[in-house]
Amino acid sequence: MLRGIAHSGNHAKLLCNTFARSFSSTGASSFISHSQPTPQSTPSPKISCVLELKDRPGALHDVLKYFWKYDLNITRIESRPKTLNALGEARFDFFVDFEADDKNSPSVLSLFASLESMTTKALILDEKDVMWFPRHLSELDLIANRTLDAGADLESDHPGFNDKVYRARRAELARVAQEYKWNEPIPYIDYTQTEVDTWGIVWDRMESLLDTHACSEYKKSFAAMKEHCGYGRDNIPQAQDITNYLQGKTGFRMRPVAGLLSSRDFLNGLAFRTFFSTQYIRHDSMPLYTPEPDICHELLGHAPMFADQDFADFSQEIGLASLGASDEDVQKLAWCYWHSVEFGLCKEDGEHKAYGAGLLSSYGELEYACAKYRPAGGTEDRPEIKPWDPAVASVQEFPITTYQPVYFLAESLNDAKTKMRDFCENLKKPFLSRHNPNTHEIWVDRPVKRKNHPQLDNLEVEEKSA
Repeated sequence: MLRGIAHSGNHAKLLCNTFARSFSSTGASSFISHSQPTPQSTPSPKISCVLELKDRPGALHDVLKYFWKYDLNITRIESRPKTLNALGEARFDFFVDFEADDKNSPSVLSLFASLESMTTKALILDEKDVMWFPRHLSELDLIANRTLDAGADLESDHPGFNDKVYRARRAELARVAQEYKWNEPIPYIDYTQTEVDTWGIVWDRMESLLDTHACSEYKKSFAAMKEHCGYGRDNIPQAQDITNYLQGKTGFRMRPVAGLLSSRDFLNGLAFRTFFSTQYIRHDSMPLYTPEPDICHELLGHAPMFADQDFADFSQEIGLASLGASDEDVQKLAWCYWHSVEFGLCKEDGEHKAYGAGLLSSYGELEYACAKYRPAGGTEDRPEIKPWDPAVASVQEFPITTYQPVYFLAESLNDAKTKMRDFCENLKKPFLSRHNPNTHEIWVDRPVKRKNHPQLDNLEVEEKSA
């Protein structure tokens, strides 16, 4: 912390109390104002600037008094330490938002004229055009129904294609997802006995394999969710019960979706610690096969891992990096997601354990990827194991209908998170972003203008100020 904050008198102390720091569950800092914004509110026009100050007692107080002098209301302030310069002097960057209509107004011009002699840098951050991204949790409503498939529209080779009852059930569950809004409880699904029986068959096949090949973090969470979320062979847990549990553990939540989303939309949800989850189950004629993600994959594979802090943080890192990113970088992030969140391995007591949901919900591939013996997963083949490196994983091609020929092995979940964070920090991002779990908003470090989302061309989207 800059020493000027600690020693610059009551005004600076009052400011620090007014702009109370909170920390999201990723450890990234964010700010809470006294008035909690709502998605319907129209924020006042703001100007964002960055001020570079020498690290000396009273430096911040000396700068802030000019905002008071020119009656400019500060709405956010954040400090970031910088490396020492050539003379060994420590400097800090302060990012400041303040209410103002025009950067050329007399009060703003006077402010920066006064700051010129007191700062080593004082810059207004101009608005930047970026790819559309959600700024508030409520805006996930705008993308949740832009599915690549409609949930009920099955391909001709789907096991349930000719089953009218199954297709009607899929249409019913798709409507539930399509009608869901961000601030509502997730509707309770009354699963049929056929659906529960299908779930039970998968449960029986997976339970012993999970005990052998799943990572310890998964097994710990899975045991707890049996107790708190209704997980069991004869009961399909409800998404709202899982959300209630995850919110208390890591701040994650489930959100119903009718089908597959684009990589950009899906990853954007992770930035809000939100996982888009299907609610339908595979066809009962082939209970150990599914051509698409279903509740066996989502609830057995993904949900327990979101109760682990390192994994939750790891997932959100990918999501935050996807906000406003280029199409090229979104693909890199999606491929990293595939090789980790879906098919990742980690070391544990000298063995390879699974933390990826694609493995944790597939009895054949879980055995194939983790077992030392052969045959495993019905084959004598062995996959290639590479050390977890997001730079390599981001360009590693993969099949989607067969076992993976290549898996990435992390030293631990913390190792996976740290390397992913480093990779994301080195991407060419249009802005820095943080998630505020208290206001459900994304803060960015400069004003942005969100260009129309490729799937929202005909949709009116109210712009929010940075």
